[in-house]
Amino acid sequence: MEIFSTPLEGVYVLKSKIFHDERGFFLESYKESIFKEKNICTAWVQDNVSVSSRGVVRGLHFQRDPSAQVKFVRVLSGKAFDVAVDLRKGSKTFGKSYSLELTCANGLALYIPEGFAHGFQALEDKTVLSYKCSRFYDPLSESGILWDDPELNVDWPLKSLALCSPKDMKLFSMKDFLK
Repeated sequence: MEIFSTPLEGVYVLKSKIFHDERGFFLESYKESIFKEKNICTAWVQDNVSVSSRGVVRGLHFQRDPSAQVKFVRVLSGKAFDVAVDLRKGSKTFGKSYSLELTCANGLALYIPEGFAHGFQALEDKTVLSYKCSRFYDPLSESGILWDDPELNVDWPLKSLALCSPKDMKLFSMKDFLK
């Protein structure tokens, strides 16, 4: 497993080595020692899985303090366009986003520290996304930014097919978040 920096400080792309043979393939999805070498979080308390139809957008979500979460995101099946948005006031990249396509076949995963919103769009039916969290989900601390806020300038690949929950449609714009 290799770890690569992104333009957003603290956000990393992890690439697992994939071993193929006639039976299929094998990859290590998590290896604590690799994380510790980079001095990044390895204290996971909750694993979540979502299954989404093509076009579904989930996010952009985050947990406010004291329940802010680090997330480690990987696609187990299907394909997702995954996005992290820097919400750390005072950060050089505040309001900037980073996105990439995650599939099981490409072996990529995304590490997202506290202070970031996270979301994704399923690019195929039955896209299965798995993510580890450093803190338990707290409904009193949940919040988010509108996935399609023009200020974020995220180029969603299936924008015209986007399907969101009613709750996600009521999330903050960046302007409202800053108030």
